[in-house]
Amino acid sequence: MNDIKKALRIELRQWRQFTVLAEELHFGRAAARLHMTQPPLTQAIAGLEAALGVVLFERTQRSVQISPAGAALLPEVRDLLARAHALPELARAAACGEVGRLRLAFVSTVGFELLPRWVQAFRQRWPQVSLELIEATGDVQQELLARGEVDAGMVLHSPGALLPGLAHMRIASEPFVVALPESHPLAATDRPALAALLAEPLVVFPRRILPTLQDAIFAMYHAAGRVPRVAQEAIQMQTIVNLVSAGLGIAWVPQSVRQFQRPGVVYRNTRPSRGRALPMCETSLVWRAQAVSPALAHFIGFAQTQVTLPVSPQPLEQALRAGPRRTPHGKR
Repeated sequence: MNDIKKALRIELRQWRQFTVLAEELHFGRAAARLHMTQPPLTQAIAGLEAALGVVLFERTQRSVQISPAGAALLPEVRDLLARAHALPELARAAACGEVGRLRLAFVSTVGFELLPRWVQAFRQRWPQVSLELIEATGDVQQELLARGEVDAGMVLHSPGALLPGLAHMRIASEPFVVALPESHPLAATDRPALAALLAEPLVVFPRRILPTLQDAIFAMYHAAGRVPRVAQEAIQMQTIVNLVSAGLGIAWVPQSVRQFQRPGVVYRNTRPSRGRALPMCETSLVWRAQAVSPALAHFIGFAQTQVTLPVSPQPLEQALRAGPRRTPHGKR
């Protein structure tokens, strides 16, 4: 145990001395390169060997040769020194958000089109930032954000309704469309009437998953004097569409879900009743305002360049102030 503790206390300076001596195989020349005298170098190498418990160099009065143990160790030591040399620049890059990790949660609807496009563009701009993608519903994302297990999330909600206590940026707004079994009589109509659709059995997500959106959909039924006939609940949009294909009912899904082409399902816009607008849904990027890493600040700034909707500048400005800083060398 004491030998292990000694080995762990070896300093980079000693590894540098070992490397230079291995290259020169001469204590005098190695000492000159290291800007020191020969006796301290001899003592340092002896101390390194004692700490490791192995002979690194085989010495005679005429020559110095690296031992098999020393030869095996040399490539690893060179790698260690190279990585240690790179640490200051790595620290500066991490502080500026040029390298690091970003844990991003997302709902399945953004996975159809928006997320792949954003991931590709962000990686091209910040190739050394590792993106860890976690698919999760809005309620799960709220828990992950509260525990600090993700840095940001993309959540689906009704217009204006967001997860409490989080900074946000609206990144998409889209109407609902109806998913119908291909064999359904209304599937033959380009724009089926809303009144006819409200009488059909419904496949819907549980309220705990998307409470504001379910409330908006059910309000559409109640405004028409109808009570939703829920045939089945499912969490994932893909599952909802699969259940529609099996003929269990119709489903109201965000327009982006059209990208998910499932045999046996068609998507249709609807003709709303007079004076009744169809509900809309929004997707927002959310994060904890007090926990913005430099990498996250870059992603928030990147998101602003991708969004065509009006963006409130205040959360973004706060995030960027908490994020990247200019280094003394003027690098970002």
